[in-house]
Amino acid sequence: MKLQQLRYIVEIERQGLNVSEAAEVLYTSQPGGSKQITLPEDELGIAIFERSGKRFTGITAPGPGGIDNAPRIMREEENLQRTRDDSFRGD
Repeated sequence: MKLQQLRYIVEIERQGLNVSEAAEVLYTSQPGGSKQITLPEDELGIAIFERSGKRFTGITAPGPGGIDNAPRIMREEENLQRTRDDSFRGD
């Protein structure tokens, strides 16, 4: 799973399951955002979002686990980048 995929998951939840709005916030296309959701779902073997056709209609029972953990994982990645940047500056 990639960090960008986690960003999509979090932003879709923040935007009330509206993929178009989430894509706009993340400066990407709606089809690209939808694909970024199906890839980690396939990898994990669980659906994060409930669907009706192509629309997200809710969050599945296992979905909150992925959504709730995503911001923490993204913060950890940012911390690692800061540590790396600090070491290059000699801090």
